[in-house]
Amino acid sequence: MISQKTIDKIFSTIRVEEIIGEYVQLKRAGSNFKGLSPFHEEKTPSFVVSPSKQIWKDFSSGKGGTAITFLMEIEGFTYPEALRHAAKKYGIEIEEDQVEYSEEQKKAQSEREILYKIHEVANTFFQENLWETEEGKTIALSYFKERELHDDIIKKFQLGYSPEKKNAFTEYALEKGYEKEILEKSGISIFPENSPNGIDRFRERVIFPIHSFSGRVLGFGARILKSNVKTAKYLNSPETEIYHKSNVLYGLNQSKQAISRENLCLLVEGYMDVISLHQSGIENVVASSGTALTTEQIKLIKRLTENVTILFDGDAAGIKASFRSIDMLLSEGMNIRVVLFPDGDDPDSFARKNPRDFVEDFIKNQAKDFIDFKAEILLKEANNDPIKKAEAIRDIVKSIGFVSNALKQEVYLKQVSTQFGLSEQSLFNELGVQKQVVQQQKPAEKRETNVVKLEKVQEFTETVNPLLVLEEKLVELMLKFGQFKLYGKTLQNEKYETTVIEEIINHLDEDQYQPISPLNQRIIEEIKSGIQQNELRSSDFFKTFMDEEVVTKTADALINAHETSNWEKHNIYFSKEEELVDKIVKDVIIRHKRELVVKIINDLKHQISEENSAETYQKIITLTKLKNKIDENLFRIL
Repeated sequence: MISQKTIDKIFSTIRVEEIIGEYVQLKRAGSNFKGLSPFHEEKTPSFVVSPSKQIWKDFSSGKGGTAITFLMEIEGFTYPEALRHAAKKYGIEIEEDQVEYSEEQKKAQSEREILYKIHEVANTFFQENLWETEEGKTIALSYFKERELHDDIIKKFQLGYSPEKKNAFTEYALEKGYEKEILEKSGISIFPENSPNGIDRFRERVIFPIHSFSGRVLGFGARILKSNVKTAKYLNSPETEIYHKSNVLYGLNQSKQAISRENLCLLVEGYMDVISLHQSGIENVVASSGTALTTEQIKLIKRLTENVTILFDGDAAGIKASFRSIDMLLSEGMNIRVVLFPDGDDPDSFARKNPRDFVEDFIKNQAKDFIDFKAEILLKEANNDPIKKAEAIRDIVKSIGFVSNALKQEVYLKQVSTQFGLSEQSLFNELGVQKQVVQQQKPAEKRETNVVKLEKVQEFTETVNPLLVLEEKLVELMLKFGQFKLYGKTLQNEKYETTVIEEIINHLDEDQYQPISPLNQRIIEEIKSGIQQNELRSSDFFKTFMDEEVVTKTADALINAHETSNWEKHNIYFSKEEELVDKIVKDVIIRHKRELVVKIINDLKHQISEENSAETYQKIITLTKLKNKIDENLFRIL
C-alpha cells in the first residue's frame, strides 16, 4: 500500500497541465488552458485546466478533478495505478506501508490488472533474452544491427526476442506462479490439447511491444527472421481484455509529446517506419500497425493535433490504403496532406539512407493536399480518357463529401473548379449526389434524414428545491474558501476571528441541519472530522480524496466555465469574489436559515391534527415571525 507521505509528495510534485497535455492539445486561455474534451465529441473547447488550482473540469461531460483522477478516467487506472504512473513520470520513489493481505484480498485483484502484469513480465523477459543471452545477441540483436538500429533506439522501443525453445516464456511464467488461464487469456501462451505444458506464441521472433497512450504494455507484434519457414512474417497478440488493435497506434506513447509540440502527426504503416524515423530525429510519427485505420485511432491523434501527413509506400497497395485513410480522416475533421515515397522506398528505408534534414525537407516539400494527391494519381491512370477523367473528378468530390464543415467544402470545391476548369454549380450538384451515395452506404440506424417528425411533448414543471441550492452553495464556499479568515462582533460587541469552514459548520450545527444530498453529507462529515483534529479540510484535502464524486465536486467549486475579461486595462474595476467572501458567506447562511424555517413551517402544516392543532399552530406562528424578521434583514419586507 502506497504510504501517505508518498501520496502527498506525488500531489505536490505533479503538474496537471503537463499530464493532461500529453493527452489533450491545450491552448492558453487567460490564466487557464482550454482544449477539446477527450471524453465527449465537441467542436468548441469546453475542457478547462487550471495550473494555479491544479485541477481540471470537462464541461461537456461533467467530469473533473486532479491529474490523478484524469489518469483514472482516460486510462482506466485504479487509484494506486494512477499514483504509480505519476510517480514514475516524475521520478518519485514509492514508499509502501506494510500491509498483510488475506488470500481473499489477493484473489480479488482484478484479472485486468493481472493481464497488465503478465505483459510487463513478458516484456522484461523478451528484452533480457535479446541483450543477455547468446542466442538473442547472435540472432535478434544482429538482425536489428543489420537494420542499422542503435542501442539507444532499441531500448527506447523496448525491442526484444522470444527464444527458439517452444515454451521458454510459458515455463518461466508458470514457475513465477502465473496460472495457465491468465497466460492463455493474454495470448502470449497457447495450450493445445496435445501440449499440456503450453507453447509460446511468439517463439523464434523479434518482439515489438505495443504500448498504451500512457506506456503500459498491451500486447506484442513479432517478426520471424527465418525465410524458409512457411508462416506469417508478422504475428500480433490476439484481442484481449486490455488489447484492442483498432484502439491502439504503435509509437504513440513515444511520440505524443513531439506530435503536440509540432502540431503535426506523421502517419505510417509499420513498426520499423516509426522506429527508423525516431532514430533519424523525426519523432512526431505513429503507425496503424499494418491494420486499416480506424475512427478510434484517429480520435487518439485528434487529442494532440488536427494535422496529419500520411506517409505511404509508392506502390499500388500503399496508394489504395491512403485513399481509404483520407476519407476517414476527413470525416473526423482532420487536415490532411499525403506524401508518397519514390518506388522501392518506404519511410523506413528512406530515413535510413538519408540525413534528417533531407528527410524533413522531402516530407515538407512533397506533401500534397488530398485534392492534388488524388488528382495526380487518378488522372495519371485516366490518361486522356474523358470518361475515366470524369470518374477521377467524381472520386475527388466524393472525398470532399466526407468533410463536415460547409465552409471547408466550398473552399475545396472552388479549388477543384479552378484546377479542372469546371463550373462550381456542377461540382455542387455532384457533391449532392455523392452525399446521397455515402448516406446509403451507412447502416440504417446511422443515416441522417431530412424528414421532420412532429410529436406531442409532455408538459412538465421542473421544481427547484431552494434549500438544496443553498446547501450546495455552502459546501462550495467551504471547498473554495474554507480557510479564509472572517471577522465579526459578538452580541457584547467583542471582536472575534473565525474561518469560512467554522462559520458554516457552526450554522449547520446550530440548526441541527441534516444535508439533503448524500454527497454533501459525506463532505460535511469529513470537514467536521477535521475540525475535531484541529484541521481545516477544504479543497486541497478533497483534491487527494479517493472518491471520484467528491473530487469532481471539488473541481466544480474551483473552476468556472468562463473567465471574465481583463477590464482593468480599460480602467474598469469589479470586485472579485475573494474580496466579497465575508459578505457572500453571511448572505448564503441567512438565506439558508430562511429556507430551512420555510421548510419546517410547511412540514408542520402537513402534520396538523385535532390532537396537536393548538400547539402546532403556535409553532407555525413563532416560526413565521422568525421568517419575517429574516426577510427584513434580507430587505424582503413583504
